Amino acid sequence: MAGTNRRAPARGKRTAPRGTATSSRSSAPKRRFFDYPRSGFHGLHRWLPSWRFMLGTVLAVGFLGAGAMVGAYAYTSIPDPADDTRAETTTVYYANNPDGSPGAVMGTFAAQKRQIIDYATLPEYVGQSVAAAEDKTFFTNNSGISITGMGRALLNNLRGGATQGGSTLTQQYVERYYVDKTTTDYVGKFKETLLAIKIARVESKSEIMERYLNTIYFGRDSYGIQAAAQAYFGVDAAALTREQAALLAGIIPSPNNWDPAKSPEKAEARWNIVLDSMEEEGWLTAAERAPMVMPTTIVYQRAETMGGTNGYLLEMVRDELKLDPLAFTDDEIYRLGLKVVTTIQQPLQAAAEDKAKQFMAGTLPGMDGGIPNPRTRVSLSSVDPKDGAIVALYGGPDFLADQKNTVTFDNVQPGSTFKPFTLIAGLEQGVGLNTRFSGRTPQEFGDWKVGNFSNGQFGNIDLVEATAQSVNTVYAQLNLQVGPEKTAEVAERAGLPAPVDTNRANVLGTQTLKPIDMVGAYATIASGGVRVDPYIVRTVINSDDSVAFEHKDPTERAFAPDVIADATYAMTQVVEKGSGKQWIKPLDRPIAGKTGTTQDNKAAWFVGFTPNVVTEVSLSQVGEDGISQESIEQIGKVKFVTGATWPAFLWQSYMTDVFAQPQYATVVDFPPRANVGAKPSATPTEAPTETAAPTEPTEQAPTEVAVPSGLEGKLEADATATVVNAGLAANVLSEPSDSVTAGRVIRVDPKSGTMLASGSPVTLVISTGPKAQPTQEPPPQPTPTETAAAP
Repeated sequence: MAGTNRRAPARGKRTAPRGTATSSRSSAPKRRFFDYPRSGFHGLHRWLPSWRFMLGTVLAVGFLGAGAMVGAYAYTSIPDPADDTRAETTTVYYANNPDGSPGAVMGTFAAQKRQIIDYATLPEYVGQSVAAAEDKTFFTNNSGISITGMGRALLNNLRGGATQGGSTLTQQYVERYYVDKTTTDYVGKFKETLLAIKIARVESKSEIMERYLNTIYFGRDSYGIQAAAQAYFGVDAAALTREQAALLAGIIPSPNNWDPAKSPEKAEARWNIVLDSMEEEGWLTAAERAPMVMPTTIVYQRAETMGGTNGYLLEMVRDELKLDPLAFTDDEIYRLGLKVVTTIQQPLQAAAEDKAKQFMAGTLPGMDGGIPNPRTRVSLSSVDPKDGAIVALYGGPDFLADQKNTVTFDNVQPGSTFKPFTLIAGLEQGVGLNTRFSGRTPQEFGDWKVGNFSNGQFGNIDLVEATAQSVNTVYAQLNLQVGPEKTAEVAERAGLPAPVDTNRANVLGTQTLKPIDMVGAYATIASGGVRVDPYIVRTVINSDDSVAFEHKDPTERAFAPDVIADATYAMTQVVEKGSGKQWIKPLDRPIAGKTGTTQDNKAAWFVGFTPNVVTEVSLSQVGEDGISQESIEQIGKVKFVTGATWPAFLWQSYMTDVFAQPQYATVVDFPPRANVGAKPSATPTEAPTETAAPTEPTEQAPTEVAVPSGLEGKLEADATATVVNAGLAANVLSEPSDSVTAGRVIRVDPKSGTMLASGSPVTLVISTGPKAQPTQEPPPQPTPTETAAAP
């Protein structure tokens, strides 16, 4: 239409539909939930977070961290102390001295050498010294940690410096007392930090310091302040001086390296640092500090507790502690801090060790240079017959070199030391000491042929002489009469472990036995018939000083007193007139005993006793394999080692020292001979029966009769008849004589005309003819009548 001024739409453009609003925002990009890198910014700004984001992140992490700390602290519980921190050393002592004072320390059993003590018993400066060395803020820091210290240590560690802990004394205490290991990782340190904070709130400073002092290692194998005071200065911790306490505190960080004996300069430098810190803290005045000098420590020698001869004793103690009624475990023995008082008397133990070692070296006076084969085994032990206490025991020269105790481990044949059990069996059956048997040799009992040592010939002799001269053929007959099973039963009642052999040759000591069992069985005889079992632990005291155990004296009677009195009398004649005469009789006191030698001289014994001490000595020799037994080789001039030679010699040498001790110096007599006769004596389990009335009236025997005259030179049978007809008992002994014909009386004891009670014994000494020429001249010389075990 003309006049119309309408503009046509521009090419390429679109108009918005009607009703649609237009805006500049419609062209902006959509915002993201996590706007990073940041939109709307260019270059570096796109990569920098906003301040709002930074603040929010810090606050969130802080709140989360605080919550985590609160939660971790709340869930941190105080654990039980580490096992080793509670372990205390068990100390073993010799028997108390005669005056009642405690015996010396024999040795210890320790997982760690430690003795726990109360902090209240220590001088105040001991704890102050440790605080001055390790943490001067200890007594004022109630948090238990040091933020600055830990931060400084962390920074140093991150820089690659020498590792530092930054720990307070409380943190060290936590690590040693509760964790019991060195913590190096940061997670572990964090846990320890929380635990230190909690412990600082629930434990007092005194409790923490006490446990710390009882726990830490001071060097010289010593844990805790008490053990350290003993190791460095030989005093109790309560007696430490300021100077000594400062030295111990100073070396805590590195005790093995800073021990004054190893590094005196470093030890003194640390000592000065501790004292200077104490002065700064007001725990020490300048006037007190000025005169102080570095304290002198004692020489420390690492104790090889189980070394030497003591190792055998300590092993016996440990074994006995594990038996009923104590029944301690090894762990308890090593950790409970027990005080164990043994029965070993130190002077007797020293004598036993000295004599045995001299014997093996050939230096014992009287040996004239004779040296035993190095494979010779020596056992020597002494027992108190009152209760079985082992008062001395030599089990070998060095436990660490050979752990087989000769007294408790070795099994050797006892030889003729077994004969007293058959004698007791006979006496219990009414076979009295006057009972006579043929002593000729050899004799055959069915298929059993028995001979005497060195083919010694004896006439018709009684049991006293058969015991004194150890006549095999007589004891073989006695054993067959009473029964080998009865001999075995008597041996078991005396204390030998069951079962004892019941073969007919058991009387000759054919069964191998341990020396400790033989000395115990002889102790039963020496006690008068009360069963005695050897033991070594007398008292056990707990760490709190309460008594855990105390040995009770035995009360079980094994044999009737009259039986033991007669057996003991016969055994005294071994010393007075028999195979033990040469070496034992010169000790000049009542001693009973028995020699013993096995076939082929593979073992030789002397077991002897007085009423208050029993001692066994045995020798044997092992083969090169260390197991088999072989004949004991010649020692000095003694070609054949028998019980009457070196064992008797060593016994008397040792017992000379024993009898010099005050408790054994007094001579004690045995009970008198009881003359058990035709009627069996009552056993411990039987009540004595009344004596039966004679079937025919008899005249009253005179109360005293005189020993007949004219007995010297008579034949044995005639002299015996004369004595018996006079109302006395004939006791016949034999010995060689160059002037009196064999079979005739040499002398009479007591002499003719002596008034004796009716039935008293009269000894007739019968000649065996001229003395045989010896084939060897040993010091000591073996007795020709010594017995050997049956084949």
